Amino acid sequence: MSEKRKKDGKTVSKAAAAILSVAIGACSTGAAAQGTGTWRCGNTYSDQPCEGGRTVKVDDRRSDEDRRAAEAGIRSAQTQADRMERSRLSLEKAAYDRDQRAAREARSAALAERRLAMAEQRERDRARKEANTPRKSSLSFSSGPGADAPERRKKKRKSAD
Repeated sequence: MSEKRKKDGKTVSKAAAAILSVAIGACSTGAAAQGTGTWRCGNTYSDQPCEGGRTVKVDDRRSDEDRRAAEAGIRSAQTQADRMERSRLSLEKAAYDRDQRAAREARSAALAERRLAMAEQRERDRARKEANTPRKSSLSFSSGPGADAPERRKKKRKSAD
């Protein structure tokens, strides 16, 4: 009794239910297969009928050898396309790396140029400041201390003897 169940007062076996579902599925796929086709709707193709569309026969009448040759050509073209894409990507990466390196070098050169210009400006400022300060006279051209002034004699004090 475990294989049978009650539904609306009637007993139905699981096997009968499975057969019924398979039959329903077969009927529905057969009906769907009859309704399918390829439709040309303007410049596009569809599996649904459209207004003003017409059916198109899509039977492949090529021989197996022709079909295999076409598939081999497609695989070859895909392989070549993949190779070309890898090559393009590596070239783009090399160009990107080269551009990044050039940009770093340009920034470094600009920074060095600014540092050089600042150092030159500091040197000009230092030279200008030094030129504007009054020079102290040096004693190197005189014959000694007080050589320009006449000698003074000290007066002797008279003692109160």
